[in-house]
Amino acid sequence: MPHITLNTNEPGIRGLFRFRPETALPLNGLVEALLCAPGTLTRGERELIAAYVSGLNECRYCYSAHAAYAAAQLPEGMPLVQQVHDDVDSAPVSAKMRALLDVAGAVQRGGREVTADLVAAARAEGATDVEIHDTVLIAAAFCMFNRYVDGLATVLPDDPDFYTDRAQRIAAHGYLGVLQQEVIHE
Repeated sequence: MPHITLNTNEPGIRGLFRFRPETALPLNGLVEALLCAPGTLTRGERELIAAYVSGLNECRYCYSAHAAYAAAQLPEGMPLVQQVHDDVDSAPVSAKMRALLDVAGAVQRGGREVTADLVAAARAEGATDVEIHDTVLIAAAFCMFNRYVDGLATVLPDDPDFYTDRAQRIAAHGYLGVLQQEVIHE
């Protein structure tokens, strides 16, 4: 049961966006820039970082959503996402991705946990400054989103198909495109 009275029964952050629609566009714009814009990390890899951080924060809604979004965009699908969640050190990801996930995990613990050694390790595996920057910002943003969703005790869907159905729309249209579709179909 949410801590505040929402004007919708939509789950997770979607209900919060309906409650304060003026926040939906800028927050979705940030996610669009971080997770969907062209870059050297694939959209699936960036979603994997978001899911990983959400899992570390034990945010069930955000983890479930972004795990589904990552799985829809990674050739290895949900088995890889689950392996990263369960044991990042033994997950079959590239050395660069593992180093970036280590950076993301440090951000989740606290910004000052990101050390020069972690950054050097990511660079040694081929990570660019943009990839390191984006990893830190994805992790920081998802710590905020996780706390937003859990801090207001939003509703959680029980049906895993809820997340996988939306994952296909996110993959095809991005966050701003899906937001626009939802506003138009209101």
